[in-house]
Amino acid sequence: MTPGSGVPKLVERLRAGDESALGGLTAALYHELHRIAVRQLRAERPGHTLQATALVHEAYLKLVGDQGEFADRAHFLAVASRVMRQVLVDYARARATRKRDANATVVLTAGADLEASAGMEQIELLDLDNALDTLNREDQSLAQLIEMRYFGGMTAEETAEAMGQSVHVVRHDLRLAQAWLRRKLSR
Repeated sequence: MTPGSGVPKLVERLRAGDESALGGLTAALYHELHRIAVRQLRAERPGHTLQATALVHEAYLKLVGDQGEFADRAHFLAVASRVMRQVLVDYARARATRKRDANATVVLTAGADLEASAGMEQIELLDLDNALDTLNREDQSLAQLIEMRYFGGMTAEETAEAMGQSVHVVRHDLRLAQAWLRRKLSR
């Protein structure tokens, strides 16, 4: 059996109420979850003390406490990436509270396709979280798109599959969401 080949069955078991299926699903997709965690931590400030494995484990604990229904593999990974983002935000808030230091930065690079303009290469993680929350209130699908593509590291095709849209629409909406975030964060 190839890694991930039992994922549809695990998703179905989870949707049927089998709580033990979450552990199996997490194990089957652990490599991808770890890749998402590494990607998210790469955007954090240098010297961040949370490691990728710990981020995956923290996200798993949050997923266990709040088991939703997952439509498929892509949807599970999208939710997991959102949970990881929330763990990082909670971590940044706790750190800022402890040290009264808001130096928890995320670096938006051209490699992440957010193409930060000059003078906007580093933004506060908490500012980004607030901007995404505002975007979520204005257009939930655009906020989900950003979470899946940049925090989850999903391809345009995977994102389109998870959102039930065409790749063309996803790419168009992604440009719209990027422009919205650039405007919001440059203020």
